[in-house]
Amino acid sequence: MTSTISKTIPLSVPTIKNNEWKYVKECLDTGWVSSVGPFVDRFEQNICALTGAGYAVACVNGTAALHTALQIVGVRSEDEVIVPTVTFIAPVNTVRYVGAYPVFMDCDDFYNIDILKTKEFIERETIFEGDYSYNRKTGRCVRAIVPVHVFGNAVDLQNLISICRERNIKVVEDASESLGTYYNAGDLAGRHTGTVSDIGCYSFNGNKIITTGGGGMLVTDNGMYAQKARYITTQAKEIIWNVLTLDPASND
Repeated sequence: MTSTISKTIPLSVPTIKNNEWKYVKECLDTGWVSSVGPFVDRFEQNICALTGAGYAVACVNGTAALHTALQIVGVRSEDEVIVPTVTFIAPVNTVRYVGAYPVFMDCDDFYNIDILKTKEFIERETIFEGDYSYNRKTGRCVRAIVPVHVFGNAVDLQNLISICRERNIKVVEDASESLGTYYNAGDLAGRHTGTVSDIGCYSFNGNKIITTGGGGMLVTDNGMYAQKARYITTQAKEIIWNVLTLDPASND
């Protein structure tokens, strides 16, 4: 019997070897084991280099990246956000975190959000007034949509972005499972998933394309969005230097 060597890549099984051990030891030796440090900066720069994104901001995980992104694009309490029916729970949870309501949309044969049905919903079931789109039935503002690139399959965003821009519906890509996926045809040819919309989000959990044990990343070409993301993800701290000048002759 001739044996065959399996060349499949197992889903959700991390591979940790080579320089990973060296880098982890360096973090431990130097004390950089928190949310900042040279490796975090380097990671953000490398994600930008790989994807072509203008800015990258590291987050504690992919869910935090999505939560931050929804806040940044202006999703508010009582708004609505369009989400796919086939997805990990994180995008739906983050919609509720900001007090908004998910509007579930059917998926296509690739397990991604059905673009045709989504466009039909926007065109027929929403009304555009005062620079915003409103659900005809609920009266709520449809503030954003979160397309999820399931199993690395790129959502057909080329046919969705235009109507979202026309109706001022922000697009936040959940590219947690699609790091490295890019479009090879059409107007988006060469663009990486996560970089087509207002904000894209990646995950580096143990079952993702690459893993940091946890971790996530928010990418955008909007400098103001990136600045706000970095502010929010670092505890929204305001550093105020209070310099106290003492009179040497004073006893105080």
